[in-house]
Amino acid sequence: MSLIFKPKHDEKLSISPTVHDSSCIIDSYAGEWVSIGERNKIIESKFGDYTYTMDDVTVNYADIGKFCSIASHACINPVQHPMDRVTQHHITYRKIDYGFGEEDDHEIFKWRRTNRVKIGHDVWIGHGAIIMKGVEIGTGAVVGSGAVVTKSVEPYTIAAGVPAKPLKRRFSEEIARKMIEIAWWDWPRKKLEAHFAELNDAEAFIKKFGS
Repeated sequence: MSLIFKPKHDEKLSISPTVHDSSCIIDSYAGEWVSIGERNKIIESKFGDYTYTMDDVTVNYADIGKFCSIASHACINPVQHPMDRVTQHHITYRKIDYGFGEEDDHEIFKWRRTNRVKIGHDVWIGHGAIIMKGVEIGTGAVVGSGAVVTKSVEPYTIAAGVPAKPLKRRFSEEIARKMIEIAWWDWPRKKLEAHFAELNDAEAFIKKFGS
């Protein structure tokens, strides 16, 4: 679905995804009710329904699930530099910009596309967090503000620090398992509306919908 400009302050979001006019979006996809904040830079990434970003977020080569909350200044998959070359500077692969050639080194960009970041559903990424290449963040997880995530995070786990480490679980393993089985993030809009109030009570929710 195509991205459009973010609505004015007094307007509501809509099924069509929105993006602030100060942001740069390249070859990316956004689902329904997605909102992209101010001064974002997003390259070749996918956003599931209802996911939103705040201001100054960078996302490169990532697959992000539904209902994710991405706080300001988060950086997902910062791009790699060629450390094995004489210089790490991008003159060796952005040759056109510097007048060193008539064609850029496309192999570098192919290399950067490897090891995409994968983020599950209902993930909260805190202010200024950095998610490194190849990392997977499980559904329902939380990444603390300022964390640098170098290893994958299990579902419904809270991770923080530099480098990030698991601190505790949001829910017990049993409740987390049932949440994943229920997969409420895949419910159609009408079902979400019908059970909207029940999203505020995890235990009651599990009792009603868990098997």
